[in-house]
Amino acid sequence: MTTSRDQTPESFLDLVEKSRRGKLKLYLGFAPGVGKTCQMLLEAHALRKRGVDVVLGFIEPHGRAETVSFIGDLEAVPRQRVEYRGIIVEELDRDAVLKRMPQIAIIDEIPHTNPPGFPNRRRYQDVLDILDAGINVICAFNIQHLESLKNVVEKIVGTSIRETVPDTFLHRADQIVTLDLPVEDLLERLKSGKIYSADKVPWALEHFFKDSHLNSLRELVLREIAEALERRDTHAPKSAAEVRTGVGARIMVCISSLSPRAGILLRKGARLAGKLNRHWFVVYVETPSESPADISSEAQRILAENMEKARELGAEIIRLKADDSVTALIDFARSHGVGHIIVGRSEQPAWKQWLGFSPMHRLLNQASGLDVHVVSFEAESDGL
Repeated sequence: MTTSRDQTPESFLDLVEKSRRGKLKLYLGFAPGVGKTCQMLLEAHALRKRGVDVVLGFIEPHGRAETVSFIGDLEAVPRQRVEYRGIIVEELDRDAVLKRMPQIAIIDEIPHTNPPGFPNRRRYQDVLDILDAGINVICAFNIQHLESLKNVVEKIVGTSIRETVPDTFLHRADQIVTLDLPVEDLLERLKSGKIYSADKVPWALEHFFKDSHLNSLRELVLREIAEALERRDTHAPKSAAEVRTGVGARIMVCISSLSPRAGILLRKGARLAGKLNRHWFVVYVETPSESPADISSEAQRILAENMEKARELGAEIIRLKADDSVTALIDFARSHGVGHIIVGRSEQPAWKQWLGFSPMHRLLNQASGLDVHVVSFEAESDGL
């Protein structure tokens, strides 16, 4: 993988020519308006001048004259027009891109959710299909849409993030580029009307585009790029000593059937696995009291949703059957090279916790030699 230190069209073209598998180049930004789409368009022009067959799969200018001017005479694959909630929307036509079979496709708005009836629910899944067909892709999204950082960003900006991209998509990238625009320059672009129309600028300045918010998001991007550099040695072999001492140890996230806040645990696990560049598990233990016949349909629905979210984040899903969940979890951890266990703070009655009867205390007592991360939902942070 290469990062923002090597972001020229020529460097990506070198990657393309070395492999028949579709290569992915990702522009990662910290806020709207930093120039991701414009940079992709400039790169498309540069590649075309070199004789590369490049097309626009989907570009959204958001009414920005500057972005429109950069499109120029680049070939664009016609969008798919569908009716959704009484209006006509234009979407990425995955099948049309596959039929056109360009060498490189430029695709914007990666976190987007497709309308009902599309082959894939999310646009990033369309991109994966395009890559699997041998087409190379250049795309972009902002850090606030990275799934494992969802809760962190929501605390920073004070608003809900509805659409996310799983970390596995980011890790799939062969090149990651960040446009490190100074916050002061971004605010100047906003005030001059280059990002939003004049009537939306005051609201943006009072909410998402605060100095403190932008600086925090910028730091998250720079941290993610630094971690991407560390992940480049993914296939480097780990010694037995490294595994035993936790240097190469795996991560295990423990969830129950009725875990409405399991998403927070999963994001913590994904972040830790990404930082340590380690394989990770999400483990659910089905005890006699939690057999499918004994738990509610709501609990089964939540469990299924959490398992699907774990898969999207890149975890290996493990379902165990045992009379005692704590013993099963510890046995699995020791037999599968786990060095880090992530659990939620116990909600057992205080008297059970004082007497050490709660599963949390039993787990802590039995997990000698393992690092146990107890996540406090009330005081969540990105401190992993």
